[in-house]
Amino acid sequence: MSAIWLMAAGVVMFGAAYALYGGYLARKLGIDRNRVTPAHQRRDGVDYLPARPAVVLGHHFASIAGAAPIIGPVTAVAFGWLPVYVWLVLGGIFMGAAHDFMAIVASLRHEGRSIGEVVEEHVGRTGKVLFLVFAWSALVLVIAVFAFVVAKTFVDRPQAATASLWFMALAVAFGFAVNRFKVPFLPASVVGVVLLFAGLWFGLNYPLVLHDDPEKARTIWLWILFGYCFVASVTPVWALLQPRDYLNSYLLYAMMAAGLIGVVVHNPKIQVQATTGWHDPELGWLFPALFVTVACGAISGFHSLVGSGTTSKQIDKESHAQLVGYGGMLIESLLAILALVVVATMARGEYLQHMGAGGPVIVFSEGLGTIIASLKLDRETAVSFVALAVSAFALTSLDTGTRLARFAFQEFFTTPKNGGKSLLASNRYIATAIPIGLAMALAFSGSWKQIWPIFGSANQLLASLALLAVSVWLAHRSRATWFAVLPMLFMFAVTMTSLVALAARNLGGGVNPLLGVIALLLFAVAYLLALQAAVTLWSTYTRKSG
Repeated sequence: MSAIWLMAAGVVMFGAAYALYGGYLARKLGIDRNRVTPAHQRRDGVDYLPARPAVVLGHHFASIAGAAPIIGPVTAVAFGWLPVYVWLVLGGIFMGAAHDFMAIVASLRHEGRSIGEVVEEHVGRTGKVLFLVFAWSALVLVIAVFAFVVAKTFVDRPQAATASLWFMALAVAFGFAVNRFKVPFLPASVVGVVLLFAGLWFGLNYPLVLHDDPEKARTIWLWILFGYCFVASVTPVWALLQPRDYLNSYLLYAMMAAGLIGVVVHNPKIQVQATTGWHDPELGWLFPALFVTVACGAISGFHSLVGSGTTSKQIDKESHAQLVGYGGMLIESLLAILALVVVATMARGEYLQHMGAGGPVIVFSEGLGTIIASLKLDRETAVSFVALAVSAFALTSLDTGTRLARFAFQEFFTTPKNGGKSLLASNRYIATAIPIGLAMALAFSGSWKQIWPIFGSANQLLASLALLAVSVWLAHRSRATWFAVLPMLFMFAVTMTSLVALAARNLGGGVNPLLGVIALLLFAVAYLLALQAAVTLWSTYTRKSG
């Protein structure tokens, strides 16, 4: 079977879903392009700042993508390509894209506040505390792991380090040019994109090696990356975060476009079995392992933190939320299908070789690089280009994650009594330094490796909780809720089952007791939040029907 059919079907179905189901959700949510958004209401030039839809889409897509939509399908293909493909399509359309869209709209209707604040208003203070503690802890883990991954990438491929530093400098120059010196946006974008790709050439020809010892080089990069995260979190969005994500998005779009065209030209054949059975020795049973492993390619709770944390504060008109939220997620699901196609067209021996050499990211870089090389390009250059693009994904998620951790920290200490004016609630420097300090401890000690295996379940649990918050909010507004409630129930079933299995495997077998205990704690948090929300939903429906 030709891989072209999988890509073509994905493009067609996602295009139709954006117009039909995305439009349906927009009508049900009461999208009004004339409603004033928080970016205008609370404009402060630091976090709240309206931007063009292309800029916000670039920020949102670059922030949510990361390496997860690549790692998930490459790993989950152990179950065969068919179940992974079906979940990417159905999950992306009816769960992930809907989840992201609704999280952004819920935040827009609550002055750009996070999903945690939505939980507090409609479920209660206890629900907000549980949600924010859980979300903040997950973000600290993400910062630690992504910093480690990016540092290792910079050591293994120093070309990516040079190009990334170039991108940062270019973003600052672009931000000042457009926002301070009033350079017209279109010509600034053209020059910016040209210089962006010039940075790829610069990186390939002048790789940056900080130390001959890889271990010491990685340590140096970790210090640099954590320092960068601090600056990126406290700096006004227009100066770094917004322009860097916007320009980087063109790099990511180019990688995907080259991959799609390469699939058509190269016309690779699917070599992996359609299905391999209900159980995999490494991953476990198809339910819930498939859904937790694929993760961000179909639905991700991290997206609700991005959508309600940074994205909603930059949306100029409410009507842009469909493009940014629903459209941005469909682009990510398409990237995940591309990753699936790459690994499904590999011979078994080639797949195992690349997995052993560096894991799913190397599999993707080598495989997609080979496909892109069919466009009459040098293979090594094509592989390096993909690796640079993937590192840009990870770095973007890293600095966005730090800003989100700051928001969660400040919101935790914001109460009706202090109005957000207490030191811990209002000081963005303290709120940034604390999560970075904890992330540094995890990264330098290596202890993140013990708890990282639970992130897949924790991330999907975040999605369940975000959908729960949206469901309660919609119920209070007397609007239809089924499109939020049904995905919520399914994801709760997936994550609760996964957490129980994880706890049993690590506590019963003595594999990793710490991981088992954390799994039980997450299960308890989810149960308490679900119970509290169920009571709220029931009382809301009962009151309205009475």
